[in-house]
Amino acid sequence: MKLPRRQFLHLAAGAAALPAVSRFAWAQAYPSRPVRLIAPVAPAGATDILARLMGQWLSERLGQSFVIENRPGGGNNIGTEAVVRAPADGYTLLMAATPNAVNATLYDKLSFNFLRDIAPVASVIRAPYVIAVNPTVAAKTIPELIAYAKANPGKLSMGSTGTGSGAHMAGELFKMMAGVDMVHVPYRGGGAGLTDLLGGQVQVMFVSTVSSIEHIKTGRLRALAVTTATRSDEMPDIPTVGEFVLGYEASAWFGVGAPKNTPSQIIDKLNEAINAGLADPKIKFRLADLGGTPLVGSPAEFGKLIADETEKWGKVVKFTGIKAD
Repeated sequence: MKLPRRQFLHLAAGAAALPAVSRFAWAQAYPSRPVRLIAPVAPAGATDILARLMGQWLSERLGQSFVIENRPGGGNNIGTEAVVRAPADGYTLLMAATPNAVNATLYDKLSFNFLRDIAPVASVIRAPYVIAVNPTVAAKTIPELIAYAKANPGKLSMGSTGTGSGAHMAGELFKMMAGVDMVHVPYRGGGAGLTDLLGGQVQVMFVSTVSSIEHIKTGRLRALAVTTATRSDEMPDIPTVGEFVLGYEASAWFGVGAPKNTPSQIIDKLNEAINAGLADPKIKFRLADLGGTPLVGSPAEFGKLIADETEKWGKVVKFTGIKAD
């Protein structure tokens, strides 16, 4: 039987709309099972702490478990690749951070392109690094640290959370701009490096406020300066590096990503939930207590942040000649 043209076009249009309708309905029901939020680092560091904080919020907000899975190794690349290779269905997410932007230049051969293969979902926080020293170090100010390092080249050990980590790059930028020589000692994650800084095995470390602020408050570490352009609201008495090294600025950022081609409806739903968390008084208090500033914004704005940071740290990697381990 031959259908009239108008009826045929109506049926064809309806059939074409079915996938879009089903995708929308599927996104509306999301999440209908537990979600993995991969932290591509060892436990106890800033990325892990923030993943657990946001995972708990999302679990409460969306009514499904957001399970934190630590996948350390390869300078964040192992955990990141696990998300890149995961189905684009919103059930595997990434707690992204500064190293993801650094690695684009640091590693000659990656099996993925972070800017292309990870869809930005939502930024979470920007936090300063703190130049922290073990209390046995004589330097009590940035000028004193610079003077000591210049008088004793290679005598100070600078710990980091790994080659190419945000903390490492902040340290390399400082060494470059201040003209000092400190020996870089990379660790496999923030927890191990912080333990050795507290124990005096390394003397200096650029650490995020998220993981160090309690040790600073109790006097187990001495904070010399914060790395952001302005002073931290949580530690207003601590100067910025830029007050002594003109033009210096570095900060840690964190956010959530998903595999590319994840439906926009799911990304928007997660973005809305995360932004609601950043506006929640309890979450805001916790983030402020950790020394960070919430970054409320759209997926596109988070994508621009990642692109800008990739360009910035790419220049530092090329200038210093840093190589991945």
